[in-house]
Amino acid sequence: MSEHPFVQIFTDGACKGNPGPGGWACLLRFHAQNIDKELSGGLPLTTNNQMELQAVISGLASIKQRCRVEVITDSTYVAKGAREWMPNWKKNGWKRRVKNKWEPLKNMEYWKQLDTLLQTHAVEFTMVKGHSGHPENERCDELAVEVALSFQNSSK
Repeated sequence: MSEHPFVQIFTDGACKGNPGPGGWACLLRFHAQNIDKELSGGLPLTTNNQMELQAVISGLASIKQRCRVEVITDSTYVAKGAREWMPNWKKNGWKRRVKNKWEPLKNMEYWKQLDTLLQTHAVEFTMVKGHSGHPENERCDELAVEVALSFQNSSK
């Protein structure tokens, strides 16, 4: 797998209210070309978890060839979901057990998109602590909050 280019994707999501106006951002670092690329977007009504997922989805979707990818996130939901929980969700028809009954998975469409993208690249997830001075995570937070606030301000 080492013949494939290495890319790091730093991600973050933000929401003003949960649900509320939200934003996502990712910073892609293409090591071979020594290039950084920032992407961001959002929705007028969403959740923080959806924006965290969308940041990873958008970053992975923007990579045009098979790569080794390290996703750096402050979202336990995204990292554990992708690494630990998703295999069982898929095996159980994208359902999870809640109080002895099976319920459809929350944010299922996001998880399915992420699952497809994870088949395309060799992806590993690294957790960082949010709001702890990690420069790329702070930059993604800044961009995601900016988008969320733009939806909040446009509705006034």
